[in-house]
Amino acid sequence: MHNLKDLRNNLAEYKIKFKARNLDFDIKDFEKIDKINRELINKKELLEQEKKSLSKKKDKLNFEKSKKISNKIEGILVNLNESQKKIDTILHNLPNIADESVPIGNNSKSNKLIKTNGEIKKFSFKTKSHVELGLKNNGIDFETSIKLSGSRFVVLRDKFALLERALINFMLDTHVNLFKYIEISPPLIVSERAMFGTGQLPKFEDDQFEIKFDNSTDRKFLIPTAEVVLTNLVCKSVLNTKELPLRYVAATPCFRKEAGSYGKDTKGMIRQHQFYKVELVSLVEPKDCLIELDRMLKCAEEVLKLLEIPYQVVLLSTGDMGFSAEKTFDIEAWIPSENKYREISSCSSCGSFQARRMNAKYKSVNGNQFLGTLNGSGLAVGRLMIALIENNQNEDGSITIPTILKKYMNNADKI
Repeated sequence: MHNLKDLRNNLAEYKIKFKARNLDFDIKDFEKIDKINRELINKKELLEQEKKSLSKKKDKLNFEKSKKISNKIEGILVNLNESQKKIDTILHNLPNIADESVPIGNNSKSNKLIKTNGEIKKFSFKTKSHVELGLKNNGIDFETSIKLSGSRFVVLRDKFALLERALINFMLDTHVNLFKYIEISPPLIVSERAMFGTGQLPKFEDDQFEIKFDNSTDRKFLIPTAEVVLTNLVCKSVLNTKELPLRYVAATPCFRKEAGSYGKDTKGMIRQHQFYKVELVSLVEPKDCLIELDRMLKCAEEVLKLLEIPYQVVLLSTGDMGFSAEKTFDIEAWIPSENKYREISSCSSCGSFQARRMNAKYKSVNGNQFLGTLNGSGLAVGRLMIALIENNQNEDGSITIPTILKKYMNNADKI
């Protein structure tokens, strides 16, 4: 979220920056609402001062005057509440400003390829998709999941269920032992406030699974990513600088409606309503955000390097980044059946954008300041399974287990 005074004083500059984020910011509309809001605040404050002045004079005649002023203040508060809601609606839906190093563009066509890693394997036979390999081994079951839950869900059986668990444990061990992230086991249900804090609400409400509770006005949601809970661990907090950086990791199910994605990736495990993900979150001083982003990216890359899966890294353009991000790198793993790279991780710096929404601060020499927050997939488990299965398939339909993963797979060589 942006500072209202800063926005007010730099409207032309913000309009240009929002345009780069595919948002046509209406300056006149904002100025009109902001002017009304400030006038109401000013009127209220003047009346409160007048009332305070009357109360100091011990004169019974002032009682009626004071009562009339109170009535005027109540009327102003009704209008002020409405105008403040309009201001908040504008502020809450404005995306973060892109870092200067981010390429300007409307969509993914303007993304910049940073690097590729690993050699793409040349198979001597016609490769199968993860769906075909899963069906052959009776390990990936979409028919049963449709009976249970509908489309965009999956049932994993036997060695494929073990593979999912193995990948989760392998990634957690890597991030905890090698990169010193603190493992967290968080709630999977969060409040409306938490969803607002990281930017899922109000803009992306249609993509969330909301839970209905009897006799409760509190709104609760299934987490779309562990980013929500891990980042909000420090909401409404003031940390000591010595505590920073804080680095958290969690493996959780994630739940998304995938609103607007109907017709896309309907086959297989690429785009599911429920999926596991190992999530990384860092909390730092804002000046260290971009340095931490490079570190987080390397942590996520290391998983693919250890599993020997070819991948590429892409810097997203201003028009392709997420709402809360100031800079994002996507890691895309090679998928043989599609003959292309597919996103398997997004690592983003959000600057102080989320911290302002969460009221998360740290003590600095200049007083309490908003934290810098970062998040990244380390990695998405389902998509990692797809990449591993397809890149390690054999002509007979079996799947070779990478050496580093064998101890998590009961020392099996193949599925």
